Amino acid sequence: MWRIFGIGGIAALHWVAFYGSIKYSNVSVGLLCFSAIGFFTAIIEPLVMGHRLDGVELLLGLLVIAGIFLIFQVDPHYKTGICIGLVSALLAALFPVLNKRVLRRVPAGTVTLYELSGGFLVLTVLMPLYLWLFPAPSLLPGWADLGWLLVLSWACTVLAFNLGMLALQKISAFTVSLSYNLEPVYGILLAFVLFREDKYLNKGFYLGLLIILSSIVLQMLRLWRRKIKTA
Repeated sequence: MWRIFGIGGIAALHWVAFYGSIKYSNVSVGLLCFSAIGFFTAIIEPLVMGHRLDGVELLLGLLVIAGIFLIFQVDPHYKTGICIGLVSALLAALFPVLNKRVLRRVPAGTVTLYELSGGFLVLTVLMPLYLWLFPAPSLLPGWADLGWLLVLSWACTVLAFNLGMLALQKISAFTVSLSYNLEPVYGILLAFVLFREDKYLNKGFYLGLLIILSSIVLQMLRLWRRKIKTA
C-alpha cells in the first residue's frame, strides 16, 4: 500500500511540474517538453523491468530531445519552463514503469484509488512549503474555477488515469508513454484555437514540433509492422 502511495506521490509531483512548465513558458512549449517522456522511459523501463535496452526506442527518444533542444535554442526566453517541463517528463516516465510491476498483483481500480490518495497526501504535506515559497492571495477557488477543477479532476484525471492503468495491463510502458506524446498534438491545436499561441511561436518551434511528431509516427509504424509479423 505504501509503495502505491509513493507512486501516486510521483504522479502528483509530475502534475505540479507540468503546470509549472506551462506557467513559465506557455501551453505549447509545456506540452512539447512532455514529449520527452518517451526518451526517459526508454532508459528507465529496462533498468526497472530487467530487460535489454531497446536501441530504436532510445534513438526515437533522442529525436524528441533534439526537437526540444531546437526550440530551446531558438526561444531561450522559455528556458525555465523547458527545464521544469523536462523534470515533469522524467517524473511522468517513472510512474508508468513502476505501475507495470504493481498491476501484476493489484487491480487497476485499486491502484487508481490508492495512487490518487497518495498524491493528495504528498501535496497536502508539501503545501505549507509551497505557500511559503510562493504566497497566494487566496486559497479557495471561485465557482467558475471550481467547475473547471471538477472537470479536470473527474474527466481529465480519474477517468484518464484509470484508462491508463488498464492500458498498462496490455501493452508496454514505453508504448503507453509514446501515446502520451499525442497529448501535445491535441493540446497545441487547442492552444492555437483558444489562446492564439500561434501568434507568438516562430519557425523554430514548428521545426521542433515536426521532429517530435516524426518520432511518434516512426514508433507507431514500427509497432504496426511488429503486429503484422506476429499476427
